[in-house]
Amino acid sequence: MRIDVLGVGFDNLTMAEAVERGMELVRSPGPHYVVTPNPEIVEVCREDSGARAAVNGADLVLPDGIGVIKGAAMLGTPLKEKTPGIEFATHLMDKLAEEGKSLYLLGAKPGVAEQAGEKLAAAHPGLRIAGTHDGYFKEDGPVVEAIRQSGADVVFVCLGAPKQEKWMAENGAATGARLLCGLGGSLDVFAGVVERAPKFWSDHGLEWFYRLCKEPRRIGRMMKLPLFLIHVKQEKRRR
Repeated sequence: MRIDVLGVGFDNLTMAEAVERGMELVRSPGPHYVVTPNPEIVEVCREDSGARAAVNGADLVLPDGIGVIKGAAMLGTPLKEKTPGIEFATHLMDKLAEEGKSLYLLGAKPGVAEQAGEKLAAAHPGLRIAGTHDGYFKEDGPVVEAIRQSGADVVFVCLGAPKQEKWMAENGAATGARLLCGLGGSLDVFAGVVERAPKFWSDHGLEWFYRLCKEPRRIGRMMKLPLFLIHVKQEKRRR
């Protein structure tokens, strides 16, 4: 049973359980895909039925960030813990490396995916980088075919929400991959282009504030967090 938070159903798993489930999907005939919604994406799903269908249609829906955790608790249906997409991906790559699986990186600006691939291959000995492609493409067909030709077991799809969720739902089967993971701006972090919040900030649920301090232009997107909490309170009263 998934836990419903404003129309998005989250799998109630610890990080270790989520990674193990991810590997079970990798070992099973595909396609499967993983999404990691934060409050901003939940708000997008409230307004976009296509995004909501793509998110809820995923094989694994993980709460990215403290906001979703707080929202679920306020609704009386607590989730075990937050499972940030970038951390899920890092633990998953450790397992993929152990089994000699291959990974395709899709997204970010030209050159970033290649840079991320080099760093990830060095950080996870045994992990095979099947290929890379930037996120600035107009037609899906050639990208899908490139992934299929690469024979990748797993694809990290970093196109931003809700584009990446819809892309995986529509194109997952055609890629031939076992598992696709929607991971937003993770390639920028893996490549070293963007710095992730220090552990203190993330441990205290303040990663969003750290990112806002670093990128003030994100203020418009960040305003969805208080809106999310308002909607949670309204939903609590309705229930």
